[in-house]
Amino acid sequence: MSAPRSGLIAAVDIGSTKVVCFVARADDNGGLRVVGIGCQASRGIQAGTIVNMDAAEQSISAAVHAAEEMAGETLRHAWINVSGGKPRSSSVAVDVTIAGHEVGDADLRRVMLQSRNAIDTTDRAVLHAMPVGYSIDGNRGIRDPRGMIGEKLGVNVHLVTVADGPLANLETCVSRCHLDIAGRASTPFASALAALVKDEMDLGVTVIDMGGGTTSVAVFFDGDCIHVDAVPVGGQHVTNDIARVLSTPAEKAERMKTLYGSAMGCFDDDRDMVDVPIIGENEHSNQQVPRSMLTSIIRPRIEETLEMIKNQLAAAGLENMGGRRLVLTGGASQLHGVGDLAGHMLGKQVRVGHPIWLKGMAQATSGPAFTTCAGLLRHGAKNRDTIEMDFNDWHDTGGFLSRFGRLGQWFKESF
Repeated sequence: MSAPRSGLIAAVDIGSTKVVCFVARADDNGGLRVVGIGCQASRGIQAGTIVNMDAAEQSISAAVHAAEEMAGETLRHAWINVSGGKPRSSSVAVDVTIAGHEVGDADLRRVMLQSRNAIDTTDRAVLHAMPVGYSIDGNRGIRDPRGMIGEKLGVNVHLVTVADGPLANLETCVSRCHLDIAGRASTPFASALAALVKDEMDLGVTVIDMGGGTTSVAVFFDGDCIHVDAVPVGGQHVTNDIARVLSTPAEKAERMKTLYGSAMGCFDDDRDMVDVPIIGENEHSNQQVPRSMLTSIIRPRIEETLEMIKNQLAAAGLENMGGRRLVLTGGASQLHGVGDLAGHMLGKQVRVGHPIWLKGMAQATSGPAFTTCAGLLRHGAKNRDTIEMDFNDWHDTGGFLSRFGRLGQWFKESF
């Protein structure tokens, strides 16, 4: 769906720790300028999955309302991210006969539908169907075949699917907030669109989005997204580990993690002491522990998370496809030492990503924790220099959204 007539486009990042809503308006140069921002602590959401519909609805509504107030507009549609539902990547190669005529949009639609029918989507919904290379009569490496002539049109398609149930609950919750869903995107894919530059996508890059309840990964090569995956572990688990081991309230554990926590030890951590409030005691009854103890709690969980991602990439045969570049996004990526640890464990050059394509961003909302919402805006605005085509949102009717518009009616008429 394109931007509404008002020129506004909205995105809602529904995370396990916070819900963020951005409202942007297209400027005269074709860019996006943020005109409304809302941020609310998440309730009723765990590991990217709705576990309490009423609580989640309140969190989403509060964030959207704050963004509407700032923008001075009422939202009708929004792009949303999908973190839960156990995303799964698969690739299919299909071809159709074009009988010597010039390739047109209808042929591209036909070959994409063929790829949709080539996989088993029982109990799963297609989140993305992204062409990663066309061929004409076996000649590969074609980015856009329109206008070319041949006998057979082929395409390799990267499909990302998620479980039907969690996705249906997420969409129901959003609709209860009086919002229509303009489109959806997987969290790491959206984050990549916000944080990456074209050269990174072309040369190969791995993006790891470290959220509160999930850590997800997207791999890009030759300008295309070729893999998406996720594990149900995130920054919240680090906080919970600190709270349990030190017997301190969760909110205090979060504060200690943010102010003093590190995934890599320092030489003087044994001498630096940290005050730890004790559960059930008065505010003056604190114990003191060395900062090194905090690191000894944090590091194993971060190592476990990165090891899980590393194993997933190895299982998919993608350890080297993402090149030497690793970009970290998400709130948990801001924890001190995470970049160094990730670079050491994955053997890559690391940088922490942040939104680089939006204008009008406040400093407080321009960090790694807001890349997903920023990427959703870019995805929705179709301002994607590095993706040739992204057929998004297959619905039960068989229709999907693409650069060629809504095709549901075409499917009904043709099939």
